[in-house]
Amino acid sequence: QVLLVESGGGSVQAGGSLNLSCAASGRTFYNYAAGWFRQATGKEREFVASIRFDGARTYYEDSVKGRFTISRDNNKKLVYLQMSKMKPEDTAVYYCASGPAAGRRAPNEYEYWGQGTQVTVSS
Repeated sequence: QVLLVESGGGSVQAGGSLNLSCAASGRTFYNYAAGWFRQATGKEREFVASIRFDGARTYYEDSVKGRFTISRDNNKKLVYLQMSKMKPEDTAVYYCASGPAAGRRAPNEYEYWGQGTQVTVSS
């Protein structure tokens, strides 16, 4: 089993940057792909980015390409989401997730989830 805890959320002005971290526990974390999802108020949870178990490949939702970067450090059991050039439409609760394969974009394809962290971007 993998337990995930997000941190680093907060408020930022449009055009600013914010870095999220996801701390994992569980010995098999390095075997799993990791992803970030977000859910805005009144909307469905949507895919943001994912990374292969070894960090060798990453995937992004079109609206965040060139602005967000996902990375991981398996030795530290951490997954990161660096967000820059942020927009008000990035406002959401951001969730870290872990699953068997990267590149999957549906939430139900991920097995483990964190509790989420709020990100608010003001214009």
